[in-house]
Amino acid sequence: MPAVPIISIIDDDASVRVATNRLVRSLGYVAHTFGSAKDFLQSPSMDDAWCVIADIQMPGMSGVELQSLLNAQGRYVPMIFITAFPEESIRTRALEGGAIGFLSKPFDSQVLIECINCALKKHG
Repeated sequence: MPAVPIISIIDDDASVRVATNRLVRSLGYVAHTFGSAKDFLQSPSMDDAWCVIADIQMPGMSGVELQSLLNAQGRYVPMIFITAFPEESIRTRALEGGAIGFLSKPFDSQVLIECINCALKKHG
């Protein structure tokens, strides 16, 4: 596994992907961006992710469905969820599935940075 942490960013909103990518790269990490959970799952770099930042509501497979699938496959990658539609039942499901954070859009970048740091500690 590479020495520099790789953060995968999954969001169907291109502007969120770009902004989150910039933030992650400004921290010195490698960022891989995907427009859907399907794109992430089909990526040859999927297993390289130290942490996943994913939207909750996306076409096809939701972020929480992705988390459930990865967990069922034994791929326990730390996940941080971001959403424009914060529902308590989904938040509970995500956190029970092992999520590091559940942030509402727009989110404070410092809170996301803290979640990333926590996820990377959990990875290591």
